[in-house]
Amino acid sequence: MENMIVMILRLLLASFLGALIGAERDFRGKAAGMRTYLLVALGSALMMLISKYAFVDDGGDPSRIAAQIVTGIGFIGAGAIMFDKHAVHGLTTAAGIWVVAGIGMAAAAGMYVISIAATILTIAGLEISGRNTFSRNRHSSEERDS
Repeated sequence: MENMIVMILRLLLASFLGALIGAERDFRGKAAGMRTYLLVALGSALMMLISKYAFVDDGGDPSRIAAQIVTGIGFIGAGAIMFDKHAVHGLTTAAGIWVVAGIGMAAAAGMYVISIAATILTIAGLEISGRNTFSRNRHSSEERDS
């Protein structure tokens, strides 16, 4: 029973951390927001827990399911990337989804400090890039099209 409570707390932590990053994306008006990021973190954490605990007695390789999380998230991320004329959109969303999957996996593995630190770094990185601090092209698409 104690082990089950720990697993539930890990799922809650992963969900919370994913929701924090998703809230930043919602604030920026991005299509993938709090619900998406929360679900990716929760799903990754759940698969990680299944991988870690469900197949231990059968002699299976617990890393197999965890490794497939990365592949599955790659497909989701690829779907977030759009090409429009000569511009690419959605790379930050795809990268964010990929990072959130890793955060969910870390939380499920009991790497609490790592998952929290990765969340802080992700939000900081999104905030810096959201201000176009290092952007090469600071003009909006409306200004270019005018």
